[in-house]
Amino acid sequence: MINLSRDIQSLSTFKRNTNELINQMKETGDPMVLTVNGKAELVVQDAVAYQKLLDTLEKLETLIGIKKGLEDIATGNTQSLNLFIQEMQQKYGISG
Repeated sequence: MINLSRDIQSLSTFKRNTNELINQMKETGDPMVLTVNGKAELVVQDAVAYQKLLDTLEKLETLIGIKKGLEDIATGNTQSLNLFIQEMQQKYGISG
């Protein structure tokens, strides 16, 4: 979670104190918002925190897919494996 008093810095401050601010991000795991002319322009984070974010997103997408599949089963929005294979053979010209 971003700490508003610590994790929002101007780009100029980031340039002047790069090593210190990178160490801060590594220690906290929190991203930093960089501003230009007082407006948020960039979000910077260390590679470990970014990978964790990507992993979390992948898990969430998987869970959403599973939920959708379970909803399809519950509503009968499915087809038999044989029908699926037949459609794929017709669509891609594959012989069985």
